[in-house]
Amino acid sequence: MAQEERGPGAEAGIGPEDDPGRGVLVAFGRQLKLLRVQAGLDRPEFGKRTGYAPQSVASFEQGRRIPPARFIDSADEALGAGGVLRALKDEVARAQYPAFFRDMARLEAEAIGLSVYANHAVPGLLQTAEYAGAVFRMQRPLLEDEVIEQRLAARMARQEIFTRRPAPLLSFVVEEVVLRKPIGGRDVLRGQLERILLAGRNRNVEIQVMPTDREDHAAMDGPFTVIETSDGKRLAYTEVQGDSRMHTGHRMVHKLGSRYSILRSQALTPCESLAFVEDLLGVG
Repeated sequence: MAQEERGPGAEAGIGPEDDPGRGVLVAFGRQLKLLRVQAGLDRPEFGKRTGYAPQSVASFEQGRRIPPARFIDSADEALGAGGVLRALKDEVARAQYPAFFRDMARLEAEAIGLSVYANHAVPGLLQTAEYAGAVFRMQRPLLEDEVIEQRLAARMARQEIFTRRPAPLLSFVVEEVVLRKPIGGRDVLRGQLERILLAGRNRNVEIQVMPTDREDHAAMDGPFTVIETSDGKRLAYTEVQGDSRMHTGHRMVHKLGSRYSILRSQALTPCESLAFVEDLLGVG
C-alpha cells in the first residue's frame, strides 16, 4: 500500500458517471435483469416474490438505486442464482458510500479500535437519523433526494459497529461547540444529545468533550480518525471538503496517534463529558 493514498473521489472533475461504484450498480442491475428474464418472470411477479414494488425492481436493474442486502438475498433465492447475486453483495454495499469514503467504510467495519476527533459535526457513527438527514440536506451543491436516502441508509448501517462482537474499542473527542450547534433544529439536537448519552454508556465506548474555553489544544489542523486493524496495523484517515486521504506511513500515523493522545488529556474525562451532555439537556 502506498504511504499516503488520496480518496478515489478526491480528484477534481470526477462526476457520478465516472464513479466506480456506479459501474458496480450498473453491472449488478444487468445481471439481475438477465437472470429475471431467463427465469421467465416479469417485474410485478418478481417483485411479489422478493417483497419489492415493480418500480423498485426497475430502479435496481437500471442501476439507479442501491439494492438492500435483504433484496439481494431474496432475489438470489427467487431466481435460483446459486449465489451469483450474493457474491456481489459486499461490492454493492460499498457503492452506497461516496467514492471518497469507501476505503474508510471498509476499514471501519473491520477495525478493532477507532479514535475519532470531530470539530464540525457529531461523528457519523454517533448521529441519529434525523441529525444525519439534516446534515445531508444542508450540503451544497444540493444532493438529490435519492442520494440523501442512500447515504442516510449507509450511515445508519455503519452503526452496526456498536453491536458487533467482539466489540471494538471506540473513542470520540468532540468539540463543545458541536454539541451546541442546532443542526436540524432544537428538537433534533436534543435527540442527538440523548443518543450520545446512550452510546457513551456502552463499556467499549468513550466520549469526551473538548471545552471551548481550553487554552491548550493539540488538534488545530482539523478532524481525523486513527484506525486499529485486526492484524495489528495502524492507519489514519483525514477528510476535508470531500477530499480524503488514507495515511499508512508510520511517521504520519504516529503523529496523528500522538496528537489524539494529547487531545484526550486536554478534554474532559468520559464521566465529566457525559455529565456535561446531561447539563446541556437539563437533566444533570
